[in-house]
Amino acid sequence: MLNTSFSLEGANNSSLHSGSGDNMERAVLVGLETAAPSAWNIEDSIGELAHLTETAGAAVVATVIQKKGKPDPAYYVGEGKAREIEMVRSATEANLVIFDDELTPAQQRNLEEIIEGRIIDRTELILDIFAQRAATSEGKLQVELAQLNYMLPRLAGRGTEMSRLGGGIGTRGPGETRLEADRRTIRNRISSITRELETVRQRRTVQRQKRRDADLPLVALVGYTNAGKSSLLNTLTGAEVLVEDKLFATLDPTTRRYTLPDGQALLLTDTVGFIQKLPHHLIMAFRATMEEVVDADMLLHVVDASHPQAVEHCEAVFDVLREIDAADHPVITVLNKSDLPESGPMIERLHHAYPKSVAVSAVTGDGLDDLAEMISEELSSWRVRIEELVPYGDPVLGLIRARGRVISEVYREDGVAIVAEVDRMVAGQVRKARSNGSKRQ
Repeated sequence: MLNTSFSLEGANNSSLHSGSGDNMERAVLVGLETAAPSAWNIEDSIGELAHLTETAGAAVVATVIQKKGKPDPAYYVGEGKAREIEMVRSATEANLVIFDDELTPAQQRNLEEIIEGRIIDRTELILDIFAQRAATSEGKLQVELAQLNYMLPRLAGRGTEMSRLGGGIGTRGPGETRLEADRRTIRNRISSITRELETVRQRRTVQRQKRRDADLPLVALVGYTNAGKSSLLNTLTGAEVLVEDKLFATLDPTTRRYTLPDGQALLLTDTVGFIQKLPHHLIMAFRATMEEVVDADMLLHVVDASHPQAVEHCEAVFDVLREIDAADHPVITVLNKSDLPESGPMIERLHHAYPKSVAVSAVTGDGLDDLAEMISEELSSWRVRIEELVPYGDPVLGLIRARGRVISEVYREDGVAIVAEVDRMVAGQVRKARSNGSKRQ
């Protein structure tokens, strides 16, 4: 059985077109509801695709949803439906058609013979957003590698499409030179980028080892895109990471030092957000960044508890964690945006699903003390007990008090006998200071 539905965006959405005037691209979204089991219903998936489209800078003018047992191998939606999509595109004066799944090269070529506008899929849309977001040389290299790997099997038959490109979504980054690129050139560039990223990976490995030598726990913030990871990092550490209500607002990892109220110091790393239908080759392209997650001692899984698809978001995150072999890490689930009224029922539901969880608001600060306490408990293995006799006036005494949890202090004639729990780095500093003091004596 085959059913279809079609909708035009109403007049209330006219504001989408006002941002860039006549230069804003107009997009028709296409989704396929199949018989395959999925945690996402088609309306929610198309809704997310619309958010991605707007994040990339285009206006959604129509959506087309088809019910079909499985994707058509030649046209994804079938040849007749492809012709209907072209009619919708023409009627709405759209110049872009975006499919909610990754198209095969054959499907894309066949669709281009029927549909006059440019055709891209969800993967190419995400890559375009990544191209806009990448700020560091590493991030740009990773995006370019993913784009080239996506482009390589799609070179044949794209001449007609590329001849009518004038910039826009799906054409940023290396896409601008597709007409001149042949397979050999692309393969050579892929090899070159892979070598450069291997150098980056090795450099990150050295940096992580230095942090290991300092005995600082590594805690990675992970979560669905736009869950509030960057906001949480900023609130906890005073970092100034870009925060926007957009998908993939930050792409490059940021690491900051954070000291818990009990004196335990750690490093917090903000990582790229995950999303459903994240292609394997895109994950692999971001290997250097993903290793920040793989090598972490603990994960803070940040969830937007106000989102109606929060449960599905969690499942998508753990799918990626399993794919990069990081699913076995200790995890604290951070139920963010608790200040929003719609988060209440979802927080209760997620508390049952993830017992080691805490409700917080990165905006108001509510729940952050509870989060710090939970992190402290999880990292208790990083703390060691020390018993020292510290002379009066020795700065080591202030270090222990500031960075450790004092169990007892006894004031004696020759100094303070202090018993405390401190992290390994502080314990090393105390040992070094006491050793140097003994040598001077």
